[in-house]
Amino acid sequence: MSRTLSERVAWVAGVTLILAFLYLPIAVLVAYSFNDSRSLTWPMTGFTLGWYQKLAANDGLIDAFYNSLYVAISATTLTLIIGVPAALALDRIDFPGKELFRKLILLPIALPGIITGISMLILFRSLDIRLSLEAVIVGHATALLAVVVTQVYARLQRLPRSLQEASEDLGASGLQTFFMITLPNIKTAVIGSGMLAFTLSFDEIPVTFFLTGRDNTLPMFIWSTMRRGLTPEINAIGSLIVLMSIVLIFVSVRLQRNTKSQQK
Repeated sequence: MSRTLSERVAWVAGVTLILAFLYLPIAVLVAYSFNDSRSLTWPMTGFTLGWYQKLAANDGLIDAFYNSLYVAISATTLTLIIGVPAALALDRIDFPGKELFRKLILLPIALPGIITGISMLILFRSLDIRLSLEAVIVGHATALLAVVVTQVYARLQRLPRSLQEASEDLGASGLQTFFMITLPNIKTAVIGSGMLAFTLSFDEIPVTFFLTGRDNTLPMFIWSTMRRGLTPEINAIGSLIVLMSIVLIFVSVRLQRNTKSQQK
């Protein structure tokens, strides 16, 4: 009995240390965003919201934030438009080269971002396509397509085929079956994969570095600013990004709970 208790204590202690290692730096970042002093030294000298006020007056950072939102939303939309039909094709249709198609979809997420960025840069240069935020969107969608396909495909594998067959027996068309039967049952997977793709696209650097033109995204702006030193404004924008991530996670969990309660 004592051995079992000691193992549990050791396991809890190990998990606690891992979580502390992961989240303590985030807590420090949030704390220093309210520090009255410009120097990042302990103990903090006082409480202030001045860095958030300066953040709101930083036009370059605000523009970079909106650029990141534009890129992430557009790339996520593109991955969903392509990824959901691709997952349906992998699950429902037998065609020549299906296994090769599946491996090719998974390849971009397995490759380092720098390889994807360089290859996309060479392709765009060869086609004489100007580097811009739109080029970044295509690059992000290419790299993140596997995120949507794998999650939606996994959900489709658990969806009973009898639902589709019953819908077809009742005279529903393919589109009616998709929108009335299939999509409501895979909704959580679509939303979850979309949120994950949005988050990954929002903070993507390697692909963005090679494909962006004159317009900066937020990660690129932060990276260029940190080369001159860490400023409290960076802590403030980091805290806002953490808050946005928490909101996205909360919304995702609520949607999943609502879907489960409706199924019951």
